[in-house]
Amino acid sequence: MTVSASPHRFHRHPAAPWAELRDSAASPHCFRLHMHAEYSIGIVDAGRTVFHHAQGPQPVTAGGVVLIEPGAWHACNPEPGASWAYRMLFVDADWLHARLGVAALRFARRTPDDAQTARLVDGLCRPVDGPAAAQRLAQGLDQLMARCAQPAAAPLHCTGPELQSALHRLHAQPDAGLTVQSLAQECGMSATRFIRRFKAATGMTPGSYRLNLRINGARRLLATGAALAEAAHAMGFADQAHLQRAFKAHHALTPGCYARGGRP
Repeated sequence: MTVSASPHRFHRHPAAPWAELRDSAASPHCFRLHMHAEYSIGIVDAGRTVFHHAQGPQPVTAGGVVLIEPGAWHACNPEPGASWAYRMLFVDADWLHARLGVAALRFARRTPDDAQTARLVDGLCRPVDGPAAAQRLAQGLDQLMARCAQPAAAPLHCTGPELQSALHRLHAQPDAGLTVQSLAQECGMSATRFIRRFKAATGMTPGSYRLNLRINGARRLLATGAALAEAAHAMGFADQAHLQRAFKAHHALTPGCYARGGRP
């Protein structure tokens, strides 16, 4: 039986455990609205996509750059039936904050269109093959952040005080069996009011928000070598099949394929 190759490749290297590169070629896949725990730095290599985010939607064509903070809900999708190619670098937020001595960062523009930034991002979105390349990547990130980002007081998922206890619990325990009712009660609201306020503040329902946190947690475990069953159990999924479905809907490939770096 012939197994078709995945258009997606993930590059990870022990010299740069704080970075992961996704290289997707000729992909027609569309993504649901989602967020990452990492800083996401991407460049479109071919085709055209629509970048949906808080200030979007914005079309991005070949050579275009996207910059996304942790906690920023977004989706990048080609037009129906079309394909596109892109590279996306994911950078661990805690590592970057410690390196730069900041609590958080905000990008002045999520789609900068100048040639110098595009060249810088193109150089960053390449596989690391050893300590020297990891050092160059770190120095390039310093340059990009100095050029495109500003220090911020708090991560994007921090909202007003009325939702802080619920968000803290969701981020601290995404695997726990938290209910809307319990979260609403903790915030002193009815369930209906809590859902309305939560969606207004984050752009997502509490259930979708928690699912995204669980998928991100499973992704981190899989990247470090955890078995699929272990990752599913650790992040509170009912079973491996539940994680399979959710992961593929959000990342356009199965968790097993992701763990193998995109190899079938």
